[in-house]
Amino acid sequence: MVNQIQSPRETHVVDRLSTLDRFLPLWIGLAMVVGLLAGRLVPGLNEALDAVKVASVSLPIALGLLLMMYPVLAKVRYDKLDTVTRDTKTLVLSLVLNWGVGPALMFALAWIFLPDLPEYRTGLIIVGLARCIAMVIIWNDLACGDREAAAVLVALNSVFQVFAFGLLGWFYLSVLPGWLGLDTAGLEVSPWTIAWSVVVFLGIPLAAGYLTRRIGERRRGREWYESTFLPKIGPFALYGLLFTIVLLFALQGDAITSQPLDVVRIALPLLAYFAIMWTGSLALAWASGLGYERSTTVAFTAAGNNFELAIAVAIAVFGVTSGEALAGVVGPLIEVPVLVGLVYVSLWARKFFPRGGHGERVLP
Repeated sequence: MVNQIQSPRETHVVDRLSTLDRFLPLWIGLAMVVGLLAGRLVPGLNEALDAVKVASVSLPIALGLLLMMYPVLAKVRYDKLDTVTRDTKTLVLSLVLNWGVGPALMFALAWIFLPDLPEYRTGLIIVGLARCIAMVIIWNDLACGDREAAAVLVALNSVFQVFAFGLLGWFYLSVLPGWLGLDTAGLEVSPWTIAWSVVVFLGIPLAAGYLTRRIGERRRGREWYESTFLPKIGPFALYGLLFTIVLLFALQGDAITSQPLDVVRIALPLLAYFAIMWTGSLALAWASGLGYERSTTVAFTAAGNNFELAIAVAIAVFGVTSGEALAGVVGPLIEVPVLVGLVYVSLWARKFFPRGGHGERVLP
């Protein structure tokens, strides 16, 4: 039997979180309530939000989306890409899970659970196409995964997403349903429209994050950048998320309060998706001989989704009050508590991994 030695990173997981992170589900719930109240009590809110637009999205919402993306992308160590790209096993496994299995699984679950609700179904398919680049880093770190591997895989997904998202969106929303003889009414989406939204809401913060790291490290050094600068800007990702949720729920208030069963129906395929993707990815990584740290990273990066991007694309293509946008809004409300729970499951599962597996740092 492998002798298990808990490292300091494995103990007191909740205690290591800031107040903002620790009570994130509560803040999201409060943001929902504030948004619903604002939608009912503030007259002319829709008109005010639509007064100025950026890439077909109202300026306040666009700013919130960009704000939540930038801090996470500024954390990526872009000069470490080669440390994982040389690890063929981890790289290939992650790419297959993220860009092959993930979108296909969400497509299947969306059609199984929502055959009669095309707007919500389309929203979930868009969520499945938006691969992890944000909160997954937090879950991976809490689960004692490989930080560098997570950062590299997130950066790789970010770059790949800019070029592949539009094509995959066109395939899963228009081409594949036609091949399978499924109803494609209302699902015609221009790949160029989706690509433009990706360039604006992912390309801009990606470029900003890259330039920030390069300039910050060149002028002040990496130690200052990661120990002083990043902790200061980090919370703004969650501020942006909460701000965006307030606005979206203000505009989606009628749909949420008048159709609560629809919200439940959106949540069910999301719960199935997280459970299948995370469990299956961890088991596959374990069977492939990866150590705990790399296996955990592969599992969380495969299960996590970029709801910020999905919301941005849904708003830009279908409108801020659309069912597609509502499906994107429900996403983080399900992902946050589920993946927090999976952090504890992951730490418990560590005992099943031998020390010194592929990609594993052996602890003394």
